[in-house]
Amino acid sequence: MSDKRYLGNIITNNPTAPAGNFQGSAAKGVWSLEEQLAYQKAGLWPIPGNLPVDITDVFSTYLYDGNGSTQTITNGIDLAGEGGLTWIKIRGGFNAPSGHHLYDTERGATKKLRSDSSDAEDTVSTGLTAFNSNGFALGANVGVNGGGSGDTYASWTFRKAEKFFDVVTYTGNGVQGRSIAHNLGSTPGCIIVKKTNAAGTDWAVYHRGVDASSPEGYHIRLNTTAARQATIYTWGNTAPTSTAFFVGNSGFTNNNTDTYVAYLFAHNDGDGNFGPDGSDIIKCGSYTGNGSATGPSVNLGFEPQWLLIRNVDRADDWVLIDAMRGIPSSSDGPAVLRPESSAVEYASGSSFSQASRVDLTATGFDVKSSNSRVNGSSQNMIYIAIRRGPLAPPESATDVFAISDRKNEIPSFPSGFPVDFLIGPRTINGTDNNEVKTRLISGGYLRTNTTGAENASSQVANFAHNDGFFNFSGANTNQYSWMWKRAPNYMDVVAFESQASGTAKSFNHSLSVIPEMVWLKNRPNSDPWIVYHKDTGTSKYLGLQSNGVGLTQSNWITLSDSAVSGISTSLMYNNSNYIAYLFASLAGISKVGSVTHSGTTNVDCGFTSGARFVLLKRTDASGDWYIWDSTRGIVSGNDPYLLLNTTAAEVTNTDYIDPLSSGFTITSSFTAGTYIFYAIA
Repeated sequence: MSDKRYLGNIITNNPTAPAGNFQGSAAKGVWSLEEQLAYQKAGLWPIPGNLPVDITDVFSTYLYDGNGSTQTITNGIDLAGEGGLTWIKIRGGFNAPSGHHLYDTERGATKKLRSDSSDAEDTVSTGLTAFNSNGFALGANVGVNGGGSGDTYASWTFRKAEKFFDVVTYTGNGVQGRSIAHNLGSTPGCIIVKKTNAAGTDWAVYHRGVDASSPEGYHIRLNTTAARQATIYTWGNTAPTSTAFFVGNSGFTNNNTDTYVAYLFAHNDGDGNFGPDGSDIIKCGSYTGNGSATGPSVNLGFEPQWLLIRNVDRADDWVLIDAMRGIPSSSDGPAVLRPESSAVEYASGSSFSQASRVDLTATGFDVKSSNSRVNGSSQNMIYIAIRRGPLAPPESATDVFAISDRKNEIPSFPSGFPVDFLIGPRTINGTDNNEVKTRLISGGYLRTNTTGAENASSQVANFAHNDGFFNFSGANTNQYSWMWKRAPNYMDVVAFESQASGTAKSFNHSLSVIPEMVWLKNRPNSDPWIVYHKDTGTSKYLGLQSNGVGLTQSNWITLSDSAVSGISTSLMYNNSNYIAYLFASLAGISKVGSVTHSGTTNVDCGFTSGARFVLLKRTDASGDWYIWDSTRGIVSGNDPYLLLNTTAAEVTNTDYIDPLSSGFTITSSFTAGTYIFYAIA
């Protein structure tokens, strides 16, 4: 064993065997001296046995187009080293419909199960062919990678992680009350079991919310619409624990000599321990339906990105939705797939989707349909909810902001990240409106240059990309989009409904710091934009559509790191739908500030390579909302600009700003005065 040792590492309470024992190798639970030092410098110390893990490390919704050959999906999830489950479904196209295909690392690549079938495990050499350290590889099987016209796919990857997810395989022995060990590190909230060696046995589901007193006395079935069934045999009539779950002598879970796989989902209840602040990221809960279009409001303590919902009191559909495919805050409803059915995706706007509507909130979701599948009157709805990420602030501005002209590819405006909010597409040499599009409202858009209500659009699917926006054909170097990703301490978006008459308006957010700039817009009504900026204060507000100096109103808004409240009742409609965009300064990434300009003014934003985006507005006199960016040009010479408050074409013959490594420089050509700004590195 000489030459095989750990080199100066600190072993925590729960180390695991490294992939290789050679000098310098590391395993989960092993901290290198460099990692230890970095945490000490930051004033932090890791929780023993748990490396800090973000939701983006353990869960991914990844959308892709089939190519009928081979392809590698890079979603950032380490399946080769940590293990887990990948669930794939064709959404639509020439080769649809086809079933839900589930592959896990315990049974191995090429071993397929279908959630919409009672079939046994099938070996598919051209299905999922490998689990990688940052995703998975695919063959040409039409269930996962068909090359027909319009073949589009959704994949959901769940990585093994304490207090999130685990996969267990075992061989049945027919003994009632048998204990099966797991490594979830907490009591499972949901367990899904399938017999793998023979056909004819349905999927069995345990869920903590299926019954208020004894959920272990029931099962439901993933591959059917059947209501819950009372039984003492499926789960051994014994509640699971933080180290084991129990099975009876039922063929669903423990027939002698048959083989089984179990997928275990945690339920975090203040003990999630994810991200820098120990956040919860998964909830397995329930709510009682009221049969009304104004359904229950479910408080998770976080905004979800993935939801699986089921009415267990009656025969009904499963509802599987996620924010990548679209959960718009609108009557169109979410894009829906059904785990028990091979049916193609019910697109947003279809009658099935409208009847499955839920709206996301910063703290959970609101049910907005009277349909029994999500809101049966006095009936029990169970759910699994996974938190939107990331949990940690971004480390690079290119991870959360991008500028692109239109490319002859899909997506047409590449960003390198899922786009949550954008200005565009905008034809810079024409008199276009400045359209604002948002994942949370998907098909609708607003215009910064007007007070107009939200406009309907058929562009819902254009957010369904992990690396950009839009499905245009053909390039256009005169058409641009400016794209943002939501992230803590940087930028957030909230769709909310204002309160009733006589009540100061408020909403929760997930920015995690006090917002320094907020844009508010009433969606269904023609009403001005309302803009708060920290340097104009709470006694003044501006309008994006206006070049005015703003209007005065004392204490019209109150802001905290989790909510915006106290919004004056005179500024907002009652019981109306609003959208809010929240911005903050993040060291090295973004800067919200103000400057008094005279002559040549250097604006230090704390950047190292200059500003890629600058928004500037005069506040001591009338002044437009100017935007510059480094893609079109921030140079020592003429710099093209656009105005958010007008439809005017790009102006290219002025030199108003110059590059500066720490931010940007306002030149002497620009009118002297007091300005607010927002810059991104």
